[in-house]
Amino acid sequence: MAAIVVASNILVQFLYGQWLTYGAFTYPLAFLVTDVMNRVYGASAARRVVLVGFVVGLVCSLIGTQIMGEFGPLVTIRIAIGSAVAFLVAQLIDVSVFSALKSGAWWRAPLASTLIGSTLDTAIFFSIAFSAMFTFVHPATDVSWAAETLPLLGAGPLAPLWVSLAVADWMVKLGIALLALVPFRLITARLMQAA
Repeated sequence: MAAIVVASNILVQFLYGQWLTYGAFTYPLAFLVTDVMNRVYGASAARRVVLVGFVVGLVCSLIGTQIMGEFGPLVTIRIAIGSAVAFLVAQLIDVSVFSALKSGAWWRAPLASTLIGSTLDTAIFFSIAFSAMFTFVHPATDVSWAAETLPLLGAGPLAPLWVSLAVADWMVKLGIALLALVPFRLITARLMQAA
């Protein structure tokens, strides 16, 4: 979990195309780790892994607020808070949903928990980090660039830029949630055989 969080915090600084960062491809693996832990070792172990990831992510974000880039700190206070809150809420909800569905078909719990967790993560992070509604979180953070109105994902109805970024991020998370079912099945089968 710690490696995924650190990698995602670094990769989020680099753009992949117009609407995504490379972190969008690594961060969803945190849900895979949480779900594997939950299936093999139980909800309390999964929650401990989430808390470790939360602390590592918070430390990375706080370090990022101290590193100056071309336009100011690499991580704004709003991004740090949004990232921390989104991670903690989404991952803990993932653990709860997974636990509730654990006894069903092998794929139901990881798919449902990851879809719900990913949706919450995206909504919470992008809202806190960039929405004008959350300016009170840190009024000194200038996110006016994120409110620029453009066609959604370059082709849809007009929406703030941050909404396009959120939708693209969410779509990648959903795609990876589906793809992650394969390694989830293989990893959990292997770990449960070894136990």
